[in-house]
Amino acid sequence: MPLEQRFKTHIATHTINRVGWLRAAILGANDGILSVASILSGMAAANMPKETILLSGIAALVAGAASMATGEYVSVSSQSDTERADLEREAHSLKTNPQFELEELTQLYVVRGLDEHLATQVATQLMKKDALGAHARDELGISDMLVARPLQAAFASAASFILGAILPVLVVLATPENMLLPAIISITLLCLATLGAVGAKIGGVKMLTPTLRMLLWGSLSLGLTTLVGILFNVSV
Repeated sequence: MPLEQRFKTHIATHTINRVGWLRAAILGANDGILSVASILSGMAAANMPKETILLSGIAALVAGAASMATGEYVSVSSQSDTERADLEREAHSLKTNPQFELEELTQLYVVRGLDEHLATQVATQLMKKDALGAHARDELGISDMLVARPLQAAFASAASFILGAILPVLVVLATPENMLLPAIISITLLCLATLGAVGAKIGGVKMLTPTLRMLLWGSLSLGLTTLVGILFNVSV
């Protein structure tokens, strides 16, 4: 197998190339489960009618998915705009002052541990092959794996929010009215623990810490909204 093909195969085994969509997907699913479940638990604790709770959950699902998609697209687009502007400035500098850029890249490698002669050789060879790519990666920290992708982030967030948010809504549909609050809380915590474990597995890390982190913050959110519901109990 050619060296370049073997190298690409090796890189594909790492999990860092998943970080762009994984972050958005975990954020969306967590927000979907927790925000909708928190609203529903607060309303259930306030003894609101089941139909009202269900309608509120559906409305929160639709609004949340739209908000997540918009927020991710706008924020990641801002990052993408900044990256593009930096690359344009770098390309202009490479065209107008290539010797300065060569020295700059050389000094970056010296700081990282290469001696001056080897650093100059490395910088020269990399700039001959792809000057802008070398500076983007080693000076600006922009790589193909980590580059901002607004549409990918928006879709991953919206889709994962819907998948997360639909779970507490289904709990409301399937549970008798007098059991809504304990059902929402227990199923939500189970879903959050599962999400933490799955996210850790996909990301290639140990499952315990992400799972406990999900449970801790999820319990806090559910507890606060349930308390609010109890304080405004409509049956009192």
